[in-house]
Amino acid sequence: MQTESDLTRRLSRPLTIGRTEITNRLVLAPMTFLGHIAFRELLAGYGGYGLLFSEMCSARRIPNELSSGSAYFCWRESERGNLVVQIFGAEPKAMATAARIIQDSGLFGVDLNFGCSVATICKQQSGAALLKTPDQAMRIVEAVRRAVTIPLFVKFRTGWEDDPAIPVDLARRFESAGADALTFHPRVAPDRRSRPPRWDYIRQVKAAVSIPVFGNGDVFDEADCLRMLQTTACDGVAIGRMAIARPWLMAGMNGRIPPDGNIYRETAMTLLNLMQHHFDPRRVLRRYKKFALYYSANFKFAHSFYTRINNAPDLESLKNELERFFSHRPETVTRPNMNFFL
Repeated sequence: MQTESDLTRRLSRPLTIGRTEITNRLVLAPMTFLGHIAFRELLAGYGGYGLLFSEMCSARRIPNELSSGSAYFCWRESERGNLVVQIFGAEPKAMATAARIIQDSGLFGVDLNFGCSVATICKQQSGAALLKTPDQAMRIVEAVRRAVTIPLFVKFRTGWEDDPAIPVDLARRFESAGADALTFHPRVAPDRRSRPPRWDYIRQVKAAVSIPVFGNGDVFDEADCLRMLQTTACDGVAIGRMAIARPWLMAGMNGRIPPDGNIYRETAMTLLNLMQHHFDPRRVLRRYKKFALYYSANFKFAHSFYTRINNAPDLESLKNELERFFSHRPETVTRPNMNFFL
């Protein structure tokens, strides 16, 4: 238990980002299609985090989206104070306009996504594609910085070549351009998790800047989280896909009561109910199947769970499959099978 108490102590130290202080250094990492309003509400029930990042929103679409009607650019009133909205785009003016709307909405901060390597995003010269044109990336950061005073985050990867000098240089330039904090995932953009992240690159990035750096990549449990903090000297840890697989994980890392065996069923059913509250049936079905891909990794027979959910033609069938699966008390694994995510 020494590991957990040491971890809790480290995570609970206040951290200043821009002009604002947070009291927990563990955050939900910026992700695509996963950090939506229903999932964030699920996480709120467990707690244990300092900040939540929204799913990725198009900067061009934000001016035309209303919080009450958008499935992406939306939030609960109670989360305004710890929600960072993640945006992507290629044009400085559009990114600055979106950031100003985010600030005017009373949200904690804005995050610029320079890390998404999905082809549809990169073809728009956005996400990780901007790491190939760093001057344009810096123009975006500078434009957003001029537009807002709220905390400005940048999420980025190693680059397109496996060379630590690249992210070190990018980090310095992001700081000079006005970023208040960085979230760094130490994999090259083309790497679809086929190789482990280079945590030593996080250490080098942190040593190069004076602003907070959140490490990200392959943190499965409390021991991993503590090891990342100790070996990289990063200021905080951003939990991504493991927070999807185990939404209670961050609460456990912060010393809360460990979950009991019923939590797997309760979490699966609660999220379905929350999705039905926030989204139309078609969107619920699509998004729940995305969640199920990650959640499946908790079970010894992961493919059985995922196949049942993924083949469900409608919500009634999906709910019936969930009830049927959990009625047999499925065997869980200590460490989720990350290969299932590839």
